[in-house]
Amino acid sequence: MKTAVIGAGAWGTALAILLCKNGHDTTLWCRNEERAAEIRSTRVNPRLPRAVLPESLTISADPACVGNCQMVVIASPSFPIRQVLSAVNPFLRPETLLVSVTKGIEDGTLLRMSQIVSQVTGHQNVVALTGPCHAEEVAAGIPTGCLAACPDKEYAEFVQDAFMSDTFRVYTSPDVVGAELGGALKNVIALCAGVVTGLGYGDNTRAMLMTRGLTEMARLGVSLGAQKSTLAGLSGIGDLIVTCTSQHSRNNRAGILIGQGATPEQAMEQVGAVVEGYYAAKSAWALCQKQQVEMPIIHAAYQALYEGVDARKAVANLLTRQRKAESEDAGWL
Repeated sequence: MKTAVIGAGAWGTALAILLCKNGHDTTLWCRNEERAAEIRSTRVNPRLPRAVLPESLTISADPACVGNCQMVVIASPSFPIRQVLSAVNPFLRPETLLVSVTKGIEDGTLLRMSQIVSQVTGHQNVVALTGPCHAEEVAAGIPTGCLAACPDKEYAEFVQDAFMSDTFRVYTSPDVVGAELGGALKNVIALCAGVVTGLGYGDNTRAMLMTRGLTEMARLGVSLGAQKSTLAGLSGIGDLIVTCTSQHSRNNRAGILIGQGATPEQAMEQVGAVVEGYYAAKSAWALCQKQQVEMPIIHAAYQALYEGVDARKAVANLLTRQRKAESEDAGWL
């Protein structure tokens, strides 16, 4: 199958490597010709420096590379996704299947990434591919599981077949809302997990934060029509665990720096790559206000990142909230 991956960051590069290994005729598209030429020459992408690119992988800066593809993977960061889509959209065929692997909620519109892909391109039934997948480990062939979500079962299974390998297992689901919200919201919780680590708190604190964060993710997801079980799966709790605990997590690393006293801007500069949790915190807080859903951790993250509230004070505010039962349907009479 002829396919293209749009976005030559770490995640896009890892997926391009996987598709090549699966025998697909794959092109990795960069927006910058100079960068594309460097990657072509060295067969190494600085965003994923330990991975050697297959000789069969084509590197291009020409948006027309999507023209004859059966499947195109959108792997842009969330904030420039409209510009990236606008660049390739004139060359997309109507029958090409689009796969969104970006995690986020757009500022202002509060749209999920697959909704933006559909809006810009006019393509319906975009498949969201998401889950606990660090690019470094996928490129190295370390066993990984993820979720292909789409209301159309045929499209979800098409993507499943394209990506499945002996090290990359793909499950399917019709719940694209839950799948994408899990992928976006866990970045905020992971950034918070890094903050409490940077503040010097321990495993107990992180476990509490992750568990209550998952509750908030599910609460918002259900209000928007997601299945609660999706948030208990790979795209919810699975992605939450890996992003809150891994050395590869940019959100976690940025949070640690903020907990140690850096400003959000300084933390992102030191991480040196896009920290999606920073952008998602603003959109997530706006979305939970719109839905009138209680999300105290998301609110605390927004306050610390955008309103200058001291991180230690934000944690103290969470801990001293009014006491309550753990479950909203505890069952007591």
